[in-house]
Amino acid sequence: MSNGSTDQAWRPMQQDKEFLSRFMDLDLVVPPDVLKPRAETELLAKEALALLARLERSSRPIVIDMCCGSGNLAVALAARVPACRVWAADLTDAAVAAAELNVGRHDLGLRVTVRQGDLFEALAADDLWGKVDMIVCNPPYISTAKLEGASADLLSTEPREAFDGGPFGLSIHQRLLKEGPSYLKRDGLLLCEFGEGQSRQLAALFQRAKGYGPVEFARNERGVERVAIARCLSPSVGHQEESAP
Repeated sequence: MSNGSTDQAWRPMQQDKEFLSRFMDLDLVVPPDVLKPRAETELLAKEALALLARLERSSRPIVIDMCCGSGNLAVALAARVPACRVWAADLTDAAVAAAELNVGRHDLGLRVTVRQGDLFEALAADDLWGKVDMIVCNPPYISTAKLEGASADLLSTEPREAFDGGPFGLSIHQRLLKEGPSYLKRDGLLLCEFGEGQSRQLAALFQRAKGYGPVEFARNERGVERVAIARCLSPSVGHQEESAP
């Protein structure tokens, strides 16, 4: 978690409304080099909260927020579901610092742990194999070509890492689906956001990844599919594949 020097460095931003973003009725500090939470990601949060509400009745859910950015999903889930324990992870120094700050601002440090690393490598020392009830993820999902063309304006104020999903916009999704079953319990849930028009490709990725039940899609207020939801049926598939000679 944050040390004293990190807290001191971020304190001016904490007080500057220019860096505050609103997400799920929560104020979050989001500096310029971290992805600003979008309204569409509230759909992901609401779907996760509805599912966690059922789990909370009989257990203390363990949640991973992968590609956590400013920690908006981790903070929102932990704030609304007091029984859950959340691990949040991101690759960049800026995102991790912002997530740690926001966890502290909302007094969630005892239930939200922030890690840094390349996807699930960030959690390698946390002994979460096969113990996780839910993974939520808002990964980069814009293709590299679009970021160098029609969507290039996004990079003027926010980091490329937050948007660049590789040649087809689904490179991080592919890794997420492959590695997720190593962490999820049987019937554990994986929820991820994706771009408009990507649902067909994502459904194919779930089918090829194996280890998951049929994927369902949540739609936004315009009726557009933006969030994928699937249950893990074979919790150890990803780990077995990685361990195979």
